Amino acid sequence: MFFQRRKTSLPAMGALLCVAFVFGGTLSGAAEEAFVVASSAVPDQKAVFATVESRRVVPGRSRIGGTVAAITVKEGDHVDLGQVIATVGDDKLALQMKSLDAQIAGLEAQVAQTQTDLARAEDLFQKGIAPKTRLDEARTASNVATNAMRARTAERSVIQQQLTEGNVLAPAAGRVLKVPLTAGTVVLPGDPVALIAEQNFVMRLRVPERHARLLKAGDPVRIDGDDLGTAAPRFGKISLVYPQIEDGRVVADATVEGLGDYFVNERIRVWIAAGDRAAFVIPARFITTRFGIDYVRIRNGANVETDVPVQRGRPAPNQDMPDGVEILSGLRASDRLVRP
Repeated sequence: MFFQRRKTSLPAMGALLCVAFVFGGTLSGAAEEAFVVASSAVPDQKAVFATVESRRVVPGRSRIGGTVAAITVKEGDHVDLGQVIATVGDDKLALQMKSLDAQIAGLEAQVAQTQTDLARAEDLFQKGIAPKTRLDEARTASNVATNAMRARTAERSVIQQQLTEGNVLAPAAGRVLKVPLTAGTVVLPGDPVALIAEQNFVMRLRVPERHARLLKAGDPVRIDGDDLGTAAPRFGKISLVYPQIEDGRVVADATVEGLGDYFVNERIRVWIAAGDRAAFVIPARFITTRFGIDYVRIRNGANVETDVPVQRGRPAPNQDMPDGVEILSGLRASDRLVRP
């Protein structure tokens, strides 16, 4: 049997070429990530330790003296502003309340009698039987009894307010740090019942005083993700620099999202800016490591790609480039980097 070679017609070849051209254009037109190297001002960062603290720790105090009847919170609980955290009772207040109730009941009867006498004296005075002095005496006695009852009623309101103040209220919304008392403890007015850390924790930095002139409100700070249990680093800003230097250190507060609101006085390493310097910073995804040497791929004007060894510096992430890495040598300004 003889096999005959099939000849491809010109129209079929043209169709195949068109298909190849279309597929080739699709592949070559895919989006390619590139990065142009440029010198930028990089903050010379310094690692310091900061503690997660509350801006203020306020005590919940008893407003009256007495015995702690109940404590409704424990360490670690979250409380709202005005929430009842404990109850203080005083048996003497209850006895005073009963005494005032009895006095008020007697004064009510006395007021009723003086009003009856006053009405009788007015009737006799109008008929011309009783003198005016008798009417004045009855009116005075009625006024005295009425005012005495008002005074006892006001004293009862004071005792009632003191009983209400037996409820110890949370002075701020936050986290309960410490409850130094137990039920049955005798307290005086003003004794603390619980310590509460206000919510919205901040990082409190203590930096050597030689950096005092470099710190200012609004400066960026960075926390490594490993310290917070996350992969990406966290960024924040210094919100307040305290004017008083303590033990040769400048105290400053920084706000960072995701600090949490449970642990207090947790130590975290923080990177702060201690001046600026010029450096090359590129994304870490453009670096490949082979046999312990770091390389980047550079494309020149003739679209020729070359792998160039570089010396990697320390990480320099920022909000615009979370995976930024400083390059110490091997690159020049205007080099065009492409992904390998």
